[in-house]
Amino acid sequence: MCPKDVGYNRLVTAAARSAYGYLIAAFGVAGITLVGYRWLHLNPTTLALAYLLGVLAVSASWGLQQSVFMSVIATLAFNYFFLPPIGAFTIADPQNWIALFAFLVTAVTASELAERARRGARAAVERRQELERLYAFSQLLLSSDNPAELLNLIPRYIVESFSIRSAAISLSSRTDIYRSDPNIDGLESRDLQMVCVRGEPRFDIPNQIGFMPLRMGMRVVGCLGVSGSLLSRQTLEAIGSLVAISIERAGAVEKLSRAEASRESEQLRSVLLDSVTHEFRSPLTAIKASVTSLLGSPGQSGSHSPEERQELLTIINEESDRLNRLIGEAAEMAQLDANKVEFRFISAPITPIVEEALSELKQLLVQHPVDLRIPPDLRNARMDSAHIKEVLVHLIENAAKYSPAAAPIRITAEAREADATLTISIADRGPGIDDFEQSLVFEKFYRGRNQRVQVHGTGMGLAICKAIVEAHGGHLGVTSQLGHGSVFYFSLPLG
Repeated sequence: MCPKDVGYNRLVTAAARSAYGYLIAAFGVAGITLVGYRWLHLNPTTLALAYLLGVLAVSASWGLQQSVFMSVIATLAFNYFFLPPIGAFTIADPQNWIALFAFLVTAVTASELAERARRGARAAVERRQELERLYAFSQLLLSSDNPAELLNLIPRYIVESFSIRSAAISLSSRTDIYRSDPNIDGLESRDLQMVCVRGEPRFDIPNQIGFMPLRMGMRVVGCLGVSGSLLSRQTLEAIGSLVAISIERAGAVEKLSRAEASRESEQLRSVLLDSVTHEFRSPLTAIKASVTSLLGSPGQSGSHSPEERQELLTIINEESDRLNRLIGEAAEMAQLDANKVEFRFISAPITPIVEEALSELKQLLVQHPVDLRIPPDLRNARMDSAHIKEVLVHLIENAAKYSPAAAPIRITAEAREADATLTISIADRGPGIDDFEQSLVFEKFYRGRNQRVQVHGTGMGLAICKAIVEAHGGHLGVTSQLGHGSVFYFSLPLG
């Protein structure tokens, strides 16, 4: 239904209601007259008060025109049926002229006062509804801190909040026009830009179009256009102020976020440099010392026995692998932070992936018996097999590193139908993690206070695991008790 049809239907409804009010007024006078004249035989004073009550009721319910109409016909009925001579419109006693005139004036005055009270109540309700709409609109404006996203949402918010047909926004700093829908609907770009340049509102009442500049103090930052329902100037000014403030706020939040991200990036770079420098120095020092020893001084190159040469070459090989791994972890952590890692999710069983991880760590697990408890009929999980294998390798390797020799490692898996997840747990018999550190072990570069010297590492392994698991829509956590070991667990959605 088009807006013209809606307007026509409203006019028809208003006309029908007005006619109904006149009919009620006529029947009201007839009813009071019939009861007072034929049945109760009331005196003129009582009848006049009854007529006044009827006039007030009609004025409060329908309006001034209907109440004045009722006042006139009530005056005629009062004269004809209750003022002598009865049954005629003439008045014998001159004092009755005064009474009749006083009744008419009182009825019309009461009607006017009732209509004023009615208009005041209606205006108060409209103001309350307008304030409620403005409050709801202001809450919607807080839903996004992204300026580009907010500019696309604001016109739609205005249409939804204030029941208008369409809205558009133009900013001085941008060339785009942001609309509630693709239809221009009379909100031309040149009109928006002209109001933005002049800084003065413009209204087209016949076409129900209004333009209001968006102001931040004395500065015009843009223009708002609405079509389909001409809101009051005060309402448009309030909407314009809210829109201007929300846009400025979103821009300020974006700048603050960029500044904070830059500061955190600088801090991360510094921490990364410190950590990498410290961790890289150990293998490089070992490699340098071994190579120097192998080269020896001039004339002493053959001073090492075959066993010593083999030991030095083994050190070089192990420390090179360690160095390569450190570089790989740092690069992977940077890619995960930048969301540049591509995941290929499939529905796959967890058992083969656990077995592959154990096979890769065969040498490290020689002194640790593994208790594998995975049901054979366990449901598949939705995951990227290669990255979940990496998570398992990190967690199992940590369990082996921090557990004493011959301490068992238990790996369990269970499906939870309640929340449609598969949970994998790796339990060790290590020293445990105190409550304070349990919330920190998943942070980048954090390492346990009592393990920093005993076990080599960068503190990036658990951070990498957490990023991978969360990218799968799961959760990585730990439960631990000092002196009794730890249980690291993570969940994956069932496939």
